Amino acid sequence: MTTIAERAAAAAGRTLKTDELLDVMAAERAPEQYTLAPDPMADYEPGDDDPPMVPVHLAWLRVRREIRAIAKAEQYNGGGTRFNFRGVDTVVNTFGPVTLKHGINIFPVDIDAEHRDTTTSKGNKMRECTVTVSWMVMGPMGDALPMLLKSRGEALDSADKGTAKAQSVALRVLLLTGGLTPTHDKDPDASYIERGNEAPARSAESYRDEILNPKTSSGRLQQISYELGNLRMLGRKVQNETGEWETLDSLGRRIYRERTGGGS
Repeated sequence: MTTIAERAAAAAGRTLKTDELLDVMAAERAPEQYTLAPDPMADYEPGDDDPPMVPVHLAWLRVRREIRAIAKAEQYNGGGTRFNFRGVDTVVNTFGPVTLKHGINIFPVDIDAEHRDTTTSKGNKMRECTVTVSWMVMGPMGDALPMLLKSRGEALDSADKGTAKAQSVALRVLLLTGGLTPTHDKDPDASYIERGNEAPARSAESYRDEILNPKTSSGRLQQISYELGNLRMLGRKVQNETGEWETLDSLGRRIYRERTGGGS
């Protein structure tokens, strides 16, 4: 009695041994057919102008380390409103050369846009666009950050540039947020305001006593320095804890270094 496999082979004009031989030959060819393509970076040697071949997270860290900060150096003054800001061109012009140096590429891979018609306070018709952009951050070795980064941007335009403007704003948000880019502006809490004429002027000695008080925090010492600068009292000399004459500026800096471990 023959098996189903033998009968199927006979119907096809072959014997079972022939099928078995074909299976063996197919198995021998399989490794050649399914071998993965060679890694194009395997024998790559960076040229003089190429970025270091490091993973994307290290390349991005080097970009952040080099940029450090971008100040709010531009000012908007219109409609009774005035404020400082970091514009799109400023941010892109700062990040562009540094990301190029370290081999970072940033690609928009998905854009979700919403539009609506609106008007200005003067009755002019405008088109408002809000976009949510998903970005891929790719490093010099071709690897990307493990997740897509998203940012939003809004813009108004009277013609057809609202979407492009909104995407530019979203890019600025991505770079500043993903780069944790500070402004190095003064902390608003560091300002000291005296209201009206009823606030008496402090003496140099009262500032000296507060500086030398062990309970005065390092943050308050920085604030005192700011106040003395505004009052033009940094150069005023007082007797320090050893009875020697020392300027308030020198005294404050010395005490601050002692309390924060900043050395001499």
